[in-house]
Amino acid sequence: MDEAAESDAGLGAVDRRVAGGLVRVLEAVGELALLFVRTLRAVLAWHIPVGETVRQMNLIGVSSIPIAIIVVGSSAAVLAFYTAQQFVQFGQANLIGSVTALAVAREVAPVLTAVLVAARVGAAIAAELGTMTVTEQVDALRALAVSPIHYLVVPRFLGATLIMPVATLLAGFGGMFGAQFVAVGKAGISARMFWQSAATIDPSDILLGLIKTFVFGAIVSLVGCWQGLNARGGAAGVGRATTASVVISTVLVYIANYYLTELLFGGQRINLF
Repeated sequence: MDEAAESDAGLGAVDRRVAGGLVRVLEAVGELALLFVRTLRAVLAWHIPVGETVRQMNLIGVSSIPIAIIVVGSSAAVLAFYTAQQFVQFGQANLIGSVTALAVAREVAPVLTAVLVAARVGAAIAAELGTMTVTEQVDALRALAVSPIHYLVVPRFLGATLIMPVATLLAGFGGMFGAQFVAVGKAGISARMFWQSAATIDPSDILLGLIKTFVFGAIVSLVGCWQGLNARGGAAGVGRATTASVVISTVLVYIANYYLTELLFGGQRINLF
């Protein structure tokens, strides 16, 4: 009987932990959704600090472009390396450009740029707002009747959402040049053949890939702001908020990418010729 009671008590403790974790997840989803609604309402009401928004676009996107070009270029080069090996083996080297361009436009450039921005900018947003929160600067804004949503969240939300497509497009071009370098060297095809093959992809592939980045930019900025505004516990709390911002936004980017891919490309046939 004692063993049975201990077993039931152990199962009850596990159930409580699972239930507690589920409650925390639902609370987090609700807080993030509420922040999004409030931010969107402020944007629609045109409560936009234009100067601060432009500054955030520079900090979030422009400063990330060189790193994004390097990361996407290297990843596309690796993709072209494996693609060239297989396609040359089957006598289809002329398809290397189109396959690489399709992958870069739809997945490689949008997702890797978003993950890079999440690591670089999402952490910075959480750290900056977290420091303001624990030092009571956010409370001071409220005391002055200044909404933290209008003053802090909206510029970062718009800055990330508007600049992400530009950063992704430039990173995609960098990726194609990296892929061309490898394809020419490994497959022995000419640069002209590579670019002629790449030009056969449908422009909608590029456009729909860029549409993804609006969602990714919104995710990164909102998660960073949410974690920063809810930071507690001094410097240690700011550190936890920064780490959580990177982890949560990266996971959400990958989850959102699947559903966006299903929504945007689920009914399309891939045409490489």
